[in-house]
Amino acid sequence: MNHKPAHVTVSVIIVSWNARDYLRKCLASLSSNVCQFPMEIIVVDNASSDGSPDYVESEYPNVRLIRNAENMGFAKANNIGVSISSGDYLCFVNSDVEVLPDCITRLVNYCEEQPEAGMVGPLIIGGDGQLQRSCRGFPSVWNMFCRALALDRIFRNCKLFTGYSLGYWPQNSLRSVDILTGCFWLVRRQAMEQVGLLDESFFIYGEDMDWCKRFWIKGWQVVFVPSAKAIHYGGASSSNAPVRFYIERQKADLQYWKKHHSGPAVACYLMISYLHMFLRLTGYSFVLLFNPAGIIEQHKVKRSWACLKWIFSRETVL
Repeated sequence: MNHKPAHVTVSVIIVSWNARDYLRKCLASLSSNVCQFPMEIIVVDNASSDGSPDYVESEYPNVRLIRNAENMGFAKANNIGVSISSGDYLCFVNSDVEVLPDCITRLVNYCEEQPEAGMVGPLIIGGDGQLQRSCRGFPSVWNMFCRALALDRIFRNCKLFTGYSLGYWPQNSLRSVDILTGCFWLVRRQAMEQVGLLDESFFIYGEDMDWCKRFWIKGWQVVFVPSAKAIHYGGASSSNAPVRFYIERQKADLQYWKKHHSGPAVACYLMISYLHMFLRLTGYSFVLLFNPAGIIEQHKVKRSWACLKWIFSRETVL
């Protein structure tokens, strides 16, 4: 077994599935420059076929590697990583994230100064160098309706219509938020022990909404800390099967609604989801009439149609 410090302040957990090139960059970024505290790194590989686990074992002998025999999903794989971790803080980092200098140090320092903070996250920069919005409001019937009609885009600076996307806020200031997307979390172990592990019934997607909701229910704050920064390239796993993963996202959203909302609210959400996909399908199909070679539009028509079929499948029965 690989060596680890006698006392670990931060356990970094990375779940990887066929993302070797991204994982290489992620691991290279996790130096003492990003975390001044004793740190252990745990990679949980979900049965990759691209040589990822062999690469980690060969190039990073001090990284604790777990080889799952099958793809366990995001939540369960992270929980497996937690089970062998020992840090006071758990840092969940996607394989397609590059951690920037002082990022983890600043997140830990914030938690040390603010004992009510249970989960914190950094400012996320996309692979294109632009801000990647990583904070959201809890979904509600109203803000899902606004999203379906694109009111959150038309009136992107209006708080009334952007309660989910938080478009009215430039995401450049420290504040408590409902949801931090799951590409990068720093979690206080004490808080996690009260809240519980990630819900393994969420295979991929949705676990971020659910976990943040449970942190708030237990009285722990979820906080966005923009002085800490990381780059999220995005799509390390989902690019392998984009339509399938888009449907998985819709399934996870419905699963969240069934868990945290009433039956009538779930029924409203399903109707809004149908409206959302129908409008998108109609709009992109119209664009294709004038630009039949549009690759992006073709892809979006395909995924919207696939989601519409799924919404009316028996899987959506309440």
